[in-house]
Amino acid sequence: MVRSRRRLSLVASILIFSALASSSAVAQTPRPAGSAPSTAPQNKTAAQAAPISTPANNATGSPASAQAPIPIPPPPSVDDPMLAPIPPPQRVISTWPEALSLIRANSTDLKIAYDEVARAEAQYRSALAGTLPSLNSSANISHNFLVDHVTNPLNGDVTPVPAYNSAGGNIVLSQPLFVPRVWHQMGTANRQIEANQLSLEEEKRAIALGVANAVIAVVTAERIAELNRSGFRAALERLDLTRRKQALGAATGLDVVRAQQDVESARTTLVTGDEDLRQTREALGIALGIPDAIGVNSQINLDSLVDSAMGSCKRSTLEDRADIAESRVRADIASREVGDVWLQFLPTATASSAVNEGFINPGSPNPTWNIQGVLSWQIWDGGLRYGNLRNARVDEDEALQNLTALRRTAQIQLVQAERGVTVAEASRKVASDARQLAAENDRLTQIGYTSGSLTSLDLVTAAQALRSAEIQLALQDFNLVKARVLALLQLANCPW
Repeated sequence: MVRSRRRLSLVASILIFSALASSSAVAQTPRPAGSAPSTAPQNKTAAQAAPISTPANNATGSPASAQAPIPIPPPPSVDDPMLAPIPPPQRVISTWPEALSLIRANSTDLKIAYDEVARAEAQYRSALAGTLPSLNSSANISHNFLVDHVTNPLNGDVTPVPAYNSAGGNIVLSQPLFVPRVWHQMGTANRQIEANQLSLEEEKRAIALGVANAVIAVVTAERIAELNRSGFRAALERLDLTRRKQALGAATGLDVVRAQQDVESARTTLVTGDEDLRQTREALGIALGIPDAIGVNSQINLDSLVDSAMGSCKRSTLEDRADIAESRVRADIASREVGDVWLQFLPTATASSAVNEGFINPGSPNPTWNIQGVLSWQIWDGGLRYGNLRNARVDEDEALQNLTALRRTAQIQLVQAERGVTVAEASRKVASDARQLAAENDRLTQIGYTSGSLTSLDLVTAAQALRSAEIQLALQDFNLVKARVLALLQLANCPW
């Protein structure tokens, strides 16, 4: 009798997993409405299982041919609200030029970089004003309340002194003749424009890298969410089949509990993956300057998108990379600031011409016109210029040290980025091999569980390992793309 029960359990397991295989095929092949699924495999199995007698028949000695066939449960059909995929966002991007248009229109970082260039140009114009002529004018009118009256002894006229009312005005034209510090500041302002333009180019490179990584992250998260749903569906189907086996007496309550635990574990992974997908879509929106979630067209070719992004940038050498070139220019600006302090020790010369006009009541106009040259030379200022000189030298040394540190960092980053591609390729191969092993392990575990040599714990563990291996492979696929993008942009300028 014990042997018969074992045979019954074995047959039930075979029937259940045959139903699982047929349900997978049926789920992938659409059928006309109202048509019944094919039952050829089940009938064949039932025909093979029919001669097996039950314990009750063995007790009565009835012939096996008289026994009714074991009923075959229908294919598993699972349904859960979480199996529905996350709806796509209202806005999706399909091409890199479309992403660039959004960046140009909405990126605050890009607009700030443009503003800094405009600021430097304004500073140059301010410095230029110190070399050009200036024209100033002024006017005044006054009334005196306390006056003396002076009598002219010749004619007896009485004249108030000073006059009750007076008015005047002047126009002054000045032209700097010798202003070496202003000329030097103009050159410094030009270098500042160049530095800010290089900063703009570096910002474009950083934005291109950030948006490309954000796009890859969205595609990765969508793929992982898809894998999570497939794993969740498989866990639900295993739970359904385990319950069917329990109804047939081929599984215990512990098997059902383990299957339920696997379902909840897959559900947790699904919830986390869906939230990661939402956050990556929102991060892409922020990178494109839009406070909303943005998706990526599911039909997009990621390789072509990355190639298009790389096409908007051009390769350069390490010294010509925008951030290093900017740091080099800023070191030159700091050196010029030292020269600016030295030029404060020199005199300045200015020529000016003034026209003055005065009106005294009841007198007549009294115009004057003069031309003068002014030489200004500050001989001693209490040591202020010497303090400024020391401060400027410190700034110059800091700028040079920053340039050296940036060069070293960029060299290491370049080596790491190139090595990162090799590491990503190796990691992807390892993940692919691990996924194949996990799939084979899952297949063999199902066979062992069907034959009764393995437990439901082995079945659940193998399924979880397969889900993890599939997710890891997807991550490594996209990590390889990210590594290639980073390696290409390490030595690139992006003049889009």
